[in-house]
Amino acid sequence: MKICYISNLYPPMVLGGAEIVVEKIATEMARRGHEIIIITSNDKNKPQTMANNIKIYRLPLNIYPIINFHKQNLTRRILWHLIDLININAYKKIKEILEKEAPDIVHIHNYKGLSTLSFKLVKDLNMPLVFTAHDYSTICIRSNLLNGKDQICEEQNFPCKIYNQIQRLLIDKKPDIVTAPSKFVLKKFESKGLFKDSKKIVLPNPIELKDENNKKTYDTIDILFVGSLSKHKGPHILIKAFQKVKGENLRLHIVGKGPYFEEMRKLARDDKRVIFHGFLRGKRLMDMYRMANVTVVPSIWYDNSPMVVYESFICSTPVVASGIGGVPELVRDGYNGFLFEPGNVDELANILNEISENPKILRKLEKGARKSSKKYDIKRHMSSLEKIYKGLIEEGG
Repeated sequence: MKICYISNLYPPMVLGGAEIVVEKIATEMARRGHEIIIITSNDKNKPQTMANNIKIYRLPLNIYPIINFHKQNLTRRILWHLIDLININAYKKIKEILEKEAPDIVHIHNYKGLSTLSFKLVKDLNMPLVFTAHDYSTICIRSNLLNGKDQICEEQNFPCKIYNQIQRLLIDKKPDIVTAPSKFVLKKFESKGLFKDSKKIVLPNPIELKDENNKKTYDTIDILFVGSLSKHKGPHILIKAFQKVKGENLRLHIVGKGPYFEEMRKLARDDKRVIFHGFLRGKRLMDMYRMANVTVVPSIWYDNSPMVVYESFICSTPVVASGIGGVPELVRDGYNGFLFEPGNVDELANILNEISENPKILRKLEKGARKSSKKYDIKRHMSSLEKIYKGLIEEGG
């Protein structure tokens, strides 16, 4: 098969887990003998590059690349969104690529930065279309269902409603199949009446399992946070909870970058036990998971299916997480981790305190974490995707 993946970011340009997932899938599909094309954004026009036998088109399609979005002022952000909504330039450039490459199937992942018109374009060319939702971009301009105060948005304001109505006209009824890593996201779409005509499939994120003989030590209890240092990810919740737990044998490792980096450093400045490592990936990141006794995912937004949980499980590291969004579909209380009420500093502090005083409880959770990881083996994911692709191609034929 000839498969085209459309993703607003692709390594080495990385902001979150979605682009890592796309890279894993594309690399594995190429290894299985399929011809792979990637269409992604960039700040420079590179008509065509190659990596791992994958053809990559990196296109400048807006006034600045999405990877720089958080550095912009409000006016430039609004202008970027308006251009992205109906970006005729993006439509033309992506159309040229798709007509030239003539893929058997197109699979859209995160699309902000490549224009909402990408959906219409694929159907205009009468190509089979799969869409994977990594967040809530199709129903929220901020993609996370949070308002300007970083609270769950219960009622959209008038500009958001207009934006989403236009976006809906361009997206709805276009994908043949919509997948998401969690049931929660698909139910959110269903509650909004979106993608009624599309087949919907829950497809957890893929991970590459390796033979891990990861023996933990408990002289020091190492607590790990991995993610964007943004308020909706909840790093401030974790730091406040950690500061309530006494003990010199505790360490909190913060891995990531983001708009609230300096604010988080100030919040933790009086606690020498808190260590900031910056952005890590690859072996250095996996070494952090192996070293950690527990990973904390303190999200205050409807987290979809965070890669942090999957990666932690690979290394037999239990997860303490907010019971929100799709997270409870991964983390089972008392089996591979613990769940706590989103934003509840005291409840999280109590869990961390219990772990620090009785680290033996982690041993059972470590076994559960490792067993859980086996359900998400990339081989199972790829077999499911190939079946989806072949079914759509046969229907079209």
